[in-house]
Amino acid sequence: MKKLFIAFSALSLILATSACRETTKEKTEEAAEAIGEDVENAAKKTGDAIERGVEKTGDAIEKGADKVEKAAEKADKEAEEEIHEEMHEDHGHDH
Repeated sequence: MKKLFIAFSALSLILATSACRETTKEKTEEAAEAIGEDVENAAKKTGDAIERGVEKTGDAIEKGADKVEKAAEKADKEAEEEIHEEMHEDHGHDH
């Protein structure tokens, strides 16, 4: 009877240890999955922030290019008007 009790106690200890290991393994797997999800979410947020930054930078570059183009057109127009005025002035002095 004593051997049976010791065998039963040993079997109970083995089962309990095995169950604890299984629980620990499950908790470790759950924690690893949670960490993976956190990393994935952080990467997505970072990617989204970078994308917004790129879009804002692109918009700013486009606006700057528009301003440069308008300034160049204005300068070209003013230069043409000045040349035109000088030509009229030169023709007026010849007569």
